[in-house]
Amino acid sequence: MLSEKIKDDILNNVLPKGVPLRQVELSKRYGVSRIPIRDSLLALKAEGWLVPHGKAGLMVPNLHWKEAEELYLMRSQLEVLLLSFAFDFIRQKDVTNAHKILVALEQDEITLIEKGNLNWLFHEILYLPADKQSIHKTVSCINQQVTRYIGFQYGPMGYKSQSQQDHYELLELIRLKKKSAALSLLKQHIEEAGEELTRFLKSID
Repeated sequence: MLSEKIKDDILNNVLPKGVPLRQVELSKRYGVSRIPIRDSLLALKAEGWLVPHGKAGLMVPNLHWKEAEELYLMRSQLEVLLLSFAFDFIRQKDVTNAHKILVALEQDEITLIEKGNLNWLFHEILYLPADKQSIHKTVSCINQQVTRYIGFQYGPMGYKSQSQQDHYELLELIRLKKKSAALSLLKQHIEEAGEELTRFLKSID
């Protein structure tokens, strides 16, 4: 999918931040006409991956600790709320499917965007039983923006191991029906990841 390719190039700094994107150059790079390029860029703008530049242009925004801090603050509140609604409706098949996602995340050969998508899919499997569509849509949008920072977390921050450990522990608490402990762990998991990311971004600002 073209938009996924563009996202992966953004995460790997192939498409530089703060520089206007040229549809003609992107068309040559990805071997497609300008129409799918235009459509993909508009979709990425809607997801927060691109921001306006000048009168009609678009560019990859610089990543900033203030944005990261706010994104994780929203996640820590809304995702815990979703899990609290979903908890009593999570079935063994959901736990099994979530575990399969964690196994897939262990693969080193998958791309950064695939890691970001899998990370969200893991969480989403646990939230869907809540059947709270409006909250879920908001959380999904927030996670789309969070994925833009995954290059730091899975790269120089080396946070993957801790994140995976939390994920496996969360699944075990869900399996044991320990709701309070699971909600506490999820909140801690999101807050600590946000704090680590914010500190890292401040150090390179």
